[in-house]
Amino acid sequence: MADVTAQLAQYRQAPRKVRLVADLVRGKSAARALALLSVLPKKASEPMQKLIQSAIANASKSGNTAKDLFISKIDVQAGPVSKRHMPRARGRASLIHKRTSHLSLVLSVRPTKEISTVAKK
Repeated sequence: MADVTAQLAQYRQAPRKVRLVADLVRGKSAARALALLSVLPKKASEPMQKLIQSAIANASKSGNTAKDLFISKIDVQAGPVSKRHMPRARGRASLIHKRTSHLSLVLSVRPTKEISTVAKK
């Protein structure tokens, strides 16, 4: 089976904060990652949950379940930055950067362990 992907574009949170959550679930099974994200007190955990559920739904079309899949690759890139101004003292203004993130996720089927039938001497 080929790998299954899902993307989330222009999520309105800084990539630095989203990478903390992505690093936590990288390499885990899809079911375990969903359980972990359900109790994680980070803002990025809910969109990450939805992204994993979307990838699982994509994989279910080819007959795979969440138990068989694991997160082989999760990538968080910087998206476009909106620039705003904040009023400061003496009529000045300081620049505020509203950062966005692009998330991409790849689920793979975990390889099964084969038991060798070689007799031990």
